[in-house]
Amino acid sequence: MNGKKFLVVATGGVLGLLSVYLVKMGNPANMGYCIACFLRDIGGGLGFHRAETVLYMRPEIFGLITGAFLAALVTKEHKAVGGSSPLLRFFLAFAGMVGMLVFLGCPVRAVLRLAGGDLNAGVGILGLIAGVFIGIQFLNRGFSLGRATAQSSVNGYIFPLTAIILLLIVLSGAVVFFASKTGPGSMHAPVLVSAAAGLAVGVLAQRSRFCMIGGLRDFILFKDTHLLWGFFALLIFALAGNLAVGAFKIGFAGQPIAHSDGLWNFMGMLLAGVSVCLLGGCPLRQIIAASEGNTDCAVTIIGFIAGAAFAHNFGLAASPKGVPVAGQAATVIGIVLVLIIGFAGAYRTSAASGGVKLGQNG
Repeated sequence: MNGKKFLVVATGGVLGLLSVYLVKMGNPANMGYCIACFLRDIGGGLGFHRAETVLYMRPEIFGLITGAFLAALVTKEHKAVGGSSPLLRFFLAFAGMVGMLVFLGCPVRAVLRLAGGDLNAGVGILGLIAGVFIGIQFLNRGFSLGRATAQSSVNGYIFPLTAIILLLIVLSGAVVFFASKTGPGSMHAPVLVSAAAGLAVGVLAQRSRFCMIGGLRDFILFKDTHLLWGFFALLIFALAGNLAVGAFKIGFAGQPIAHSDGLWNFMGMLLAGVSVCLLGGCPLRQIIAASEGNTDCAVTIIGFIAGAAFAHNFGLAASPKGVPVAGQAATVIGIVLVLIIGFAGAYRTSAASGGVKLGQNG
């Protein structure tokens, strides 16, 4: 195993083990490290939505950004770039987050749920793979969000420095933000433990270019298993950790912070899969790239948070009771709109390159 592949495996393994440890220390079960759920909680902590059970400024996210930012600075890989379809990225992230909250988790949590024995997550992962496969068809036909260009260096520091300031406020213990008294938002590991876990994953993910969607995409496109090793390492190490601490419970029913509606588990993650494939990376990868100075990815993170706030403000998000009708409708509408974006992007690129018909490779 070469050094680059070892880093990917190490990132997945550390992420898996830390996720189990964070649950033991207080995080919600099978949610040791869910990027979508934690961004949603942060949106609530900032007052963007008022769903009383999911409000908390998750230190894991701020630690993740800080770790990636510091690693990029040390290795001289921090570079301010942007200007590549920011509004389109915002919308794709918005729609993808709605899908993830219908499923109840991001690609990382889907694997963590499966590692905890939640077979509903297996259905969601099938939907994720289907979504990535659909997204790849658009990429093969020329869909592109464009190339980011160099920007003034100050642009690349706004996102990570904002996160560091928020982390320092959280670490100080100041009562500034909204916080849940019941529900998942009230369940969390000690602040220092969470921040340290985030910092460790941030450094490793920055160095390894870890990406859940990238692994699936590259395997389907090129039969390249480099990033896919991280996907499996996360599953195996989290599974081993859950077995070691007695947290493994296999089945569909009664799983923590999950529902057993197979259709909407599949459809929610299908929407997420198409969206993040067109975006070029999973929520974790988007955070790492934003920490490296990519302002387009910072806009993507804002899109995720806005999507989460919208989903909770308007009753779209699922709960252990199931998926509300509004959430089902939003998922279908989201899939249609994202497919339109994919077709339109592929058609525009094909036409610009000489009028190739839609559906053919350019």
